[in-house]
Amino acid sequence: MTDAGKNLTADSVEGMVRLSVLLPMPFAGPLDYLYAAPVSEGSILRVPLGPREVTGVVWPAADTKRPSAPDKSDRTVSVEKLKPVAGRVDMPPLTPDLCRFVDWVAAYTLTSRGRVLRMILSVPAALEPPPVQRIFAPGRERPARLTPARARVLDAIAAQGPLSARAAAEAAGVSESVVRGLAKAGALTMREVSADAPYPLPDPTRPGPALSDEQAAAAAAVCGAVTAGEYAVFLLDGVTGSGKTEVYFEAVAAALSRDDETQILVLVPEIALTSQWLDRFEARFGARPVVWHSDVGQAARRRAWAATARGSARVIVGARSALFLPFRKLGLIVVDEEHDPSFKQEDGVLYHARDMAVLRASLGGCPIVLASATPSLETAVNADAGRYRRLRLTARHGGAALPDIRAVDMRRDPPPPGRWIAPPLEADMRDTLARGEQVMLFLNRRGYAPLTLCRTCGHRLECPHCSAWMVEHRFQRRMQCHHCGHSGPVPPACPSCGAEDSLVACGPGVERLFEEVGARFPEARIAVMTSDTLDHPSETARFVADIAAGNVDIVIGTQIVTKGYHFPQLTLVGVIDADLGLRGGDLRAGERTYQQLTQVAGRAGRAARPGRVFLQTYDPAHPVVDALVKGDGARFMALEEDGRRRHAMPPFGRLVALILSGRDESAVIETGRRLAATAPSGQTPGGEAVQVLGPAPAPLARLRGYYRVRLLLHQRGLGRVQALMRDWLKRSEPVKGVTVKVDIDPYSFL
Repeated sequence: MTDAGKNLTADSVEGMVRLSVLLPMPFAGPLDYLYAAPVSEGSILRVPLGPREVTGVVWPAADTKRPSAPDKSDRTVSVEKLKPVAGRVDMPPLTPDLCRFVDWVAAYTLTSRGRVLRMILSVPAALEPPPVQRIFAPGRERPARLTPARARVLDAIAAQGPLSARAAAEAAGVSESVVRGLAKAGALTMREVSADAPYPLPDPTRPGPALSDEQAAAAAAVCGAVTAGEYAVFLLDGVTGSGKTEVYFEAVAAALSRDDETQILVLVPEIALTSQWLDRFEARFGARPVVWHSDVGQAARRRAWAATARGSARVIVGARSALFLPFRKLGLIVVDEEHDPSFKQEDGVLYHARDMAVLRASLGGCPIVLASATPSLETAVNADAGRYRRLRLTARHGGAALPDIRAVDMRRDPPPPGRWIAPPLEADMRDTLARGEQVMLFLNRRGYAPLTLCRTCGHRLECPHCSAWMVEHRFQRRMQCHHCGHSGPVPPACPSCGAEDSLVACGPGVERLFEEVGARFPEARIAVMTSDTLDHPSETARFVADIAAGNVDIVIGTQIVTKGYHFPQLTLVGVIDADLGLRGGDLRAGERTYQQLTQVAGRAGRAARPGRVFLQTYDPAHPVVDALVKGDGARFMALEEDGRRRHAMPPFGRLVALILSGRDESAVIETGRRLAATAPSGQTPGGEAVQVLGPAPAPLARLRGYYRVRLLLHQRGLGRVQALMRDWLKRSEPVKGVTVKVDIDPYSFL
């Protein structure tokens, strides 16, 4: 092969093929290279880039199935100036529908295709040959001296099959030198095999639990689309505990039964990927799925990526980034808890995994299931319009009843000063514990207290890098910022006035609630469940198993406790501050609070014993609280829909956020002024009214040392805004040191 780093002569390029290669970098488009033979689109290559080699993908030419994109390969470069491809990667090509998916995501999010491709090629180690390990099998020779240790090694390998030196030594209770000695004597033979063992295959023929009539009808609808191999979107709308998982498990079984190549993707909110879910899957299919999320180690990620690309990973369950794995043949996508805000990616490429999953199913021609007890308004509107098919599960599985929900008016029944549990909830907690049942207290605030101030001078402890308060974590004896992660010890004196013993905690966090519960219920076994106390899946698994086994009496937790757990003995849920999520001007504050409180209430009474939920609130008449108490979520969502429709807010209009950030505050403000000066106004070419709000300091005006300013474009209609945004950004002169992020369909307004 010609040296990759050198340009070719006119004679040497004869017979070579010109290729457009997309690199996983924020370039304007693909780069052109030469290759000695034709190669299929989607093939992964090694190509030179300056003094180094990088990985790229042979990119298909634009066609009518692809969105128009501003970045195109420059074909004006003569072939003599092109460099040859360094080599091919031994990996199947990316499929045509995956390449189209990259193009669509890039065009929709106003991101370069290279940045989206980088999310596909997220595990460079998977593109290298897999590591090998040495294993030992019985040899032809019999050792001249057969000691008891050697005999145990031979027996272990005879019983278990070929083993590595370490595994054989552990099985026999000897050192690895005994194994190697047997190999040297010819009693064992050694060979090298891939370190990546094949994943166990799930068995779709294993019978699942008996389904109710509603479940069976829903499963039949989805399985019909799976068997036909056709694109369709199903909204699986079922109350908490109605058995939605068992319904889509039937669809998974149908997809696995189609052939030996069909793959299934199940997306879940990352914190909902629990051992309980994995145990249920294993019980149903006899093997665990391939798992993909941020806590998976590099070796496991390499193995999972490669197995997905080669098609040997049949079922993958993971967080939002699993959507960008290189599937060979997707036959079904499931988005569980589709309403969950964690499906929105807030860094890098800004996308919503639920919406992009629907797009990927469309491009791949496979069905997709969106499952939730509290569907998002966007999904519900699509179902009402007939774009999605709604499948309802109105009753809890196995005869369990939905919990009784009541509001505790904190104006009439306040707790004593310095406490946070109202008397009616405390009384029911005592009765519940007396019956041997479990209690869950929900407060969506980590740490001991959200604010620490000086009682002498009023100074508030603030993060030095963010416009946010430092949160005391008394368990760890540290102060921490929940936005940038900055932490430090609790100061012995006020940093402002120097007064000692003057710092006081204001408001409750889960640790402070733990302190109160411990004082009020000294005999109870109490545990706190937050992302601070459970920082690894294995710890979460042990914690959840303890609760399910009845080894915990009172569980105190943040939103992590709302995610699909099933605790048969849990009958009482107390929400300490039901108004917490309703504060502020977030567009979706009411919807999110209703969804979150419905989910946490759904942990109560999921088995034979009835459940009760107490919502501590200062506004019992609020539509969210009223809907929860009356069990009338449909009416609340109808009110939300009516308000959004009247003001042309999503899903009846479009929002686009521009987030400006930089180290120099004045440069950030100047960029905002320039953008405002060239902002579109009036109407779009399609006749839809457009308004731009801002610039204004972001609610979180400083984050990780960067100053932040926001602008918000509102379009009263559902026409595409991408061309409008590209034109706007081109008209505004950039300012050095300021980054402009474009967030189509923003979910966070911080």
